[in-house]
Amino acid sequence: MKKLLASTFLAVGLYAVAGSAQAAECGEVSIAEMNWASAGVAAHVDKFILENGYGCTVELVTGDTMPTFASMNEKAQPDMAPELWVNAVRTPLDAAIKEGRLIQAAPLLSEGGVEGWWIPKFLADAHPDIKTVQDALKHPDLFPAPEDPSKGAIHNCPSGWNCQVSTANLFNALEAEKAGFELVDTGSAAGLDGSIANAFEKKTGWLGYYWAPTAILGKYEMTRLSFGVDHDKKEWDACSAVPDCPNPKVNSYPVSDVFTVVTKSFADKAGVAMDYVKVRKWDNGTVNKVLAWMDQNQGTNEDAAKHFLENYQDMWTQWVSPEVAEKVKAAL
Repeated sequence: MKKLLASTFLAVGLYAVAGSAQAAECGEVSIAEMNWASAGVAAHVDKFILENGYGCTVELVTGDTMPTFASMNEKAQPDMAPELWVNAVRTPLDAAIKEGRLIQAAPLLSEGGVEGWWIPKFLADAHPDIKTVQDALKHPDLFPAPEDPSKGAIHNCPSGWNCQVSTANLFNALEAEKAGFELVDTGSAAGLDGSIANAFEKKTGWLGYYWAPTAILGKYEMTRLSFGVDHDKKEWDACSAVPDCPNPKVNSYPVSDVFTVVTKSFADKAGVAMDYVKVRKWDNGTVNKVLAWMDQNQGTNEDAAKHFLENYQDMWTQWVSPEVAEKVKAAL
């Protein structure tokens, strides 16, 4: 009996030591909590899992794409940017990776960040012939303009955003005005969202610019239309994204690469926690739903992270070992 107790205490002691060693190995970690919803939620998911599953001590710091990247590249702080839209920093990021300062880990958004022209799914289901933007332009009557229902409407990106330029150029390239459409200025993100909500409330057609992942696409089922051509980066940079380009061509929006980026110092000290960062990713549909829940419940980033961990266990338990998963579940 004494031997049995001694063995038990020894096993418990070794387990505790191993847990302490893992925590010490991971140590203190700083994570950028970016100032948009999907990235903020991801930061809190990482915080909860790293703290409760791997014993790290996590500090969240306010972040944004350019200043966070610059700080990580120059000062090795913060340790991690969970959702970095890398197209904006591709050249200096490639240099930092090559020189060993930063490491590109998992593609957090497995499908990338997507933009395009969308229609309500109920309309796409009712009109299966509409697969492309060009198909939609044959039916101005299905997308009545708010001020003049005799015309079709294409709802533009909010004022001052880069996508307002590309949407206007694509409108001209497609000769949408000749097809009986007008380009509607939605004024703001709230105005754009309101136009979608109104279309679903009235069950009327809607056609326009939107992007994912977003709460609105988690709340309302939308279908993204093809432009019938692949993305032409050279044309995009030379014309599609240039204000008042005189001769725009039909083009597709680029898919934005969205990765988790960590410092070399974090990778060196994180131990098994780095394995998690290398595989952790989610799809836009899941993020849309989590953001929609957050919006409907007026939740914080932390609230939404816990909602995800409680309700999407089939997904996140694939990112960690069974032992880590049990620790995280116990902490919820």
